[in-house]
Amino acid sequence: MRRVPRNSEPDREPVIPSATAVVWRWLKRFQWRLVWLRQSKFVIGTTGLVRDEEGRVLLLRHRFWPEGRQVGLPGGYAIAGERLEDALAREVREETGLRISVAHVVRVSSGFRLRVEVAYAGELVGGEWEVDRREVLSARFTPIDELPADLMPNHRRLIEQNADWFRPARTPTSGD
Repeated sequence: MRRVPRNSEPDREPVIPSATAVVWRWLKRFQWRLVWLRQSKFVIGTTGLVRDEEGRVLLLRHRFWPEGRQVGLPGGYAIAGERLEDALAREVREETGLRISVAHVVRVSSGFRLRVEVAYAGELVGGEWEVDRREVLSARFTPIDELPADLMPNHRRLIEQNADWFRPARTPTSGD
């Protein structure tokens, strides 16, 4: 039979709190500001795997992206205080005029400088094409088996890893 070691002392608060703890508690109102000053600051980007009713992916040809890698998914940066899902919906609306419903997170990544990128799956729900020509050269829905050669490599991988999202929903038949 194995013996379980006993704790050396029961859990209890010290009788006299440390000076640091006293000061920290006294600064209650300002704690988050102090933590913010001490921590790294990140830019939060959103990317969308947006599908239409036929299961095609929304791809944009971006004006400011590098030659040979100008095609990619819609997205952009969140504004302070904005929900990330709302940031993606706003970016898609600003870039294309289309409205989407954000479904779920497909990937969260970090490590490139001080940036965190959150990729969501989303569906077209309406709107009219109104491409923002200052930022986007063209926009279209593309079948995932016809992805262009100049698609950003990390976006190609994201689409391929989530290919099931683009399969149209199967409607049950009488034989099912």
